[in-house]
Amino acid sequence: MGQVHLKSAMNAEDDLEEAEAADMMFCASCGIAEVDDIKLMTCNDCDLVRYCSDKCQQGHRPRHDAKCKERAAELRDEILFRQPESTHFGDCPICCLPLLFNNNKSAMYTCCSKTICKGCEYASKLRQTEGRLEETCPFCRHPLSKDDEESNTNIMRRIEANDPHAMGHMGKRHWDEGDYDTAFEYLSRAAELGDAHAHFLLGHMYSWGQCVEKDKMRKLYHLEEAAIAGHPFARHSLAYYEQENESFDRAMKHWIIAANLGYDKAIQALKGYYKRGLISKEDFAASLRAHQAAVDATKSPLREEAAKFFAEFG
Repeated sequence: MGQVHLKSAMNAEDDLEEAEAADMMFCASCGIAEVDDIKLMTCNDCDLVRYCSDKCQQGHRPRHDAKCKERAAELRDEILFRQPESTHFGDCPICCLPLLFNNNKSAMYTCCSKTICKGCEYASKLRQTEGRLEETCPFCRHPLSKDDEESNTNIMRRIEANDPHAMGHMGKRHWDEGDYDTAFEYLSRAAELGDAHAHFLLGHMYSWGQCVEKDKMRKLYHLEEAAIAGHPFARHSLAYYEQENESFDRAMKHWIIAANLGYDKAIQALKGYYKRGLISKEDFAASLRAHQAAVDATKSPLREEAAKFFAEFG
């Protein structure tokens, strides 16, 4: 009897999928079919229906709006809560090991906008010292900037080449100086080109009203874009936002993703959730293992040697 019910349920599901596929062959508003000279366009927000014209789409909007928004939110969450392969920092382009969260453990070179880990920077300094070579960028071998003016010239060249990391770096510099108008200009351009940290800073500018009107929706959009790109600090902000709104399940998902990226504060938050019974023992243990694996992946003997060297000699 159970097999009969299962088969019936499977057949019903197949029939529903076939009906939905058939519906996609017709305009959801006027019902005209897609033929040789008529091309239908899919609703960009939900992918559930198709239309033969903008007029039909606008006319059908009142009937479709609620279902469209519901499906669009589901699609957004599928992307938002997908585990990124790495943090937005990425890997050191020389040793190919993940970069650490601590900015003191890496350095960005304005000549090429590459962020190099201290281990590879240390190895480059050793090679240049032992060979009595000119000091150059560990990655592109460009001579190091002699002063701030030359460094600024280098980074402006990268900005002219539409380098999002250079734009984000310049935006962050102006943001630190309190020049929010210029910061917003650079950060907006960097975000359009996919820079995660630019999205993160824009989210906080909309949160605090720095040169822009406070806007919760824009704040969340930029924080989510940063989080999707692997920004653990953006996950942190989103998790706290969900906690304040008592959406503990969504907050927990953010903490788990951040913990899996090696973010220490996420583990501390999950410990609190475990004590309150908001996360299972199995899920908490899995996050602990993933967190430790992410941290271990950033370690190497060369990086440890470099840490000792820079701690002693600066």
